[in-house]
Amino acid sequence: MNPQPSERLRIAQISPVGCAVRRRVGESVEQHVSLLCDGLVERGHEVTLFATGDSETSAKLRSCFGRGYEHDPLLWDWQFTEYMHVGHAYAHAHEFDVMHCHSYHFGLPFAAFVSTPNVHTHHVHVEPGVIAAYRQSEQVQLVALSAYHAAFYGDRANVELIPHGIDTGAFRSGADLGGYLLFLGRMIEDKGPAEAVQIARLARMPLILAGPPERGFEERVAPLVDGRQVRYVGRVEPAERDRLLAGAAALLYPLQYPEPFGLVPIEAMACGTPVLAVGIGAVPELIEPGVTGYLADSWEALADLVPAALELDRWAIRARAVQRFDSRRMVELHEALYRRLVEASG
Repeated sequence: MNPQPSERLRIAQISPVGCAVRRRVGESVEQHVSLLCDGLVERGHEVTLFATGDSETSAKLRSCFGRGYEHDPLLWDWQFTEYMHVGHAYAHAHEFDVMHCHSYHFGLPFAAFVSTPNVHTHHVHVEPGVIAAYRQSEQVQLVALSAYHAAFYGDRANVELIPHGIDTGAFRSGADLGGYLLFLGRMIEDKGPAEAVQIARLARMPLILAGPPERGFEERVAPLVDGRQVRYVGRVEPAERDRLLAGAAALLYPLQYPEPFGLVPIEAMACGTPVLAVGIGAVPELIEPGVTGYLADSWEALADLVPAALELDRWAIRARAVQRFDSRRMVELHEALYRRLVEASG
């Protein structure tokens, strides 16, 4: 049910400008912003998205830059580019009832100079210096993605916990399992692709590695790919990603460094695929042991849990993902937060 005109909010969403905002393509933050914008528009609000000019959205689009600095060599100073972009958005603060900045910490210097209620979500790991800046910016409402994430901000009262959501309707449970384990993500040490190979070897199951090659891939991961038990398929488009997730016997998520959230596990669960993960960072908040997957203190222990994961009810896994992580719930929680802030501002 759409709000009456008097209840409609004028909302500014500020995306990072590394790449375009598109619903199921690109980086996870931009996908999140896309879902949030589209969901708020569907609920009848007047939404303006500040993003690159090649973004795709149902919101009104405003841009300083035609494309992101990841694709434009002229924008080599990425931090300056983000500041210019965010500053442009805050120059229009008087046009909105509430502003929500997703551009790392770059909105903080501008927040003190506007009266419009403003929300910040720092989607990646928060560095100590940035944490200190957030703690000193009491006028900013923070959104944390998990309890683990919220703990970084100390005892601040104005931290709202809203997990990421996904379009669960875009994912389907696989009818034909491929009999393989899957690692999906960036091929960097923190994500644990080399550890995923070791887990698959211990479990004596085939493994598919999917994701872009990055620093250290040729040294640490490529030598482990034999084309038989371990296959590397590179970066995959959304349709192929969904097929791999739905067909996997289980997703391996052997993180080596804690993260504030994890999008790939909830995408796997939306396909009914169980997740085997190292229980660090926000991961224990995402996975329900014995229901949607299993957790272990180390990657070595995950191999022993593969047989149990294969026995889990895939339909029950999907049902829990829909219940907990559907984007409609995420949109509703943001809408409620925005309304509280607007009402409190008078």
